Formats: sequence, structure tokens, C-alpha cells
Amino acid sequence: MSKTSRRVVFGVLLIVTLVVSAGGALGYLGRLTLVFDRQPGKPIAIVEEVPGPPDGPPCPIDARYFDEKPEGLRPEVLQAWLSLRAKAAEQGVQLCLNDGKRSRGQQQAEFDEAVEKFGSAELASKYVLNPPDRSMHVIGFAVDVQPIESAKWVEKNGGTLGWCRRYENEQWHFEYHAGYATGGCPALVPSATGG
Repeated sequence: MSKTSRRVVFGVLLIVTLVVSAGGALGYLGRLTLVFDRQPGKPIAIVEEVPGPPDGPPCPIDARYFDEKPEGLRPEVLQAWLSLRAKAAEQGVQLCLNDGKRSRGQQQAEFDEAVEKFGSAELASKYVLNPPDRSMHVIGFAVDVQPIESAKWVEKNGGTLGWCRRYENEQWHFEYHAGYATGGCPALVPSATGG
């Protein structure tokens, strides 16, 4: 075996060892889960299983909604949310975070409530994502903005900061991806569940 070939083999073995060691450490800690990119355009994320707040104080401009603290969002998403909110405030628009980060348990509870409401898991799955890891709220990349007038402002202005509306049936739901700021927002899809 040539000297170059041995170096390549050694390099590959070193990388594999590091990846396996890091994976073992993450598994040992038990708080982090690796979520693999299942669909083109969906980001890969390492997610901490921290629940978002179940609610918050009332939205100051429309008490029908909450204004949660943005706890549990990924650091870059939190920074982007704060930038978006500041830009809106500069233009006299107040954004209320009606729903941000959810834990798997919170997402599962939403699905279970939908099963109760619609009478079957099949019908519920047309409205709420299941399994929970499919939700961008669970992996910390999504926010629901209220009231609707504020959400319309985000749809019009948020793309330059990486925030895009993703679903035709959810005017309030926005997902963050740094690439949206330069590449533009992807086309809307009918719903989170695809239907």
C-alpha cells in the first residue's frame, strides 16, 4: 500500500471514529436527538428535547392570542426571530408569538386532541403532523405569528430575514432558513400534512 493510500485510510478511520464517538456521547447524554433530513429543503437539526411554553401572556394587540417567550428555538432561529420582531417594530407592527418551539410531547398532545376532535387518527393526521419529529415546531425552526394582520406583514417582509410562510392553509405559520434570505421563499404547499 502506498504512503498516500495509507494516509487516506487513516483519515477515513479517524473521521469514522470521531463520528461514532460523538454519536455515542450524544446518546449517552440522552437529551439530544439527531433528526435527519427527510425532505429536500428541510434543514438538518440537532434538537434538544426542551418544551416550549404552553402559552404566555395575552398578545397586547389581540387578547385572543398568546405572546409566548421564544424559549427553545434554536439559537440562530431565536436571533432571526428577534431581528424580525425589531424590523416589524420599526415599521409600527407588533408580532405576537402565538406558538414557537414544541416538545415531542406537546406535538403528540396536539395530535391526540385532533384524534378526539375528529374521531380517528386517519382524520386527525390530515390536520396535525404525526409522528412529532416531522413538525418544524418540534425541531425549533417554526413560529406561529398572530394576529393575522401581523402574519401578513411577515409574509410580505420576512423573506429578506429568512422567514417564509410554508402552508396555504396556515397564514400564521412561518419557518426560518438562512437560505431563504438569499434564495427566496419556496412555493407554498397545501398543508403541513400534505393534504
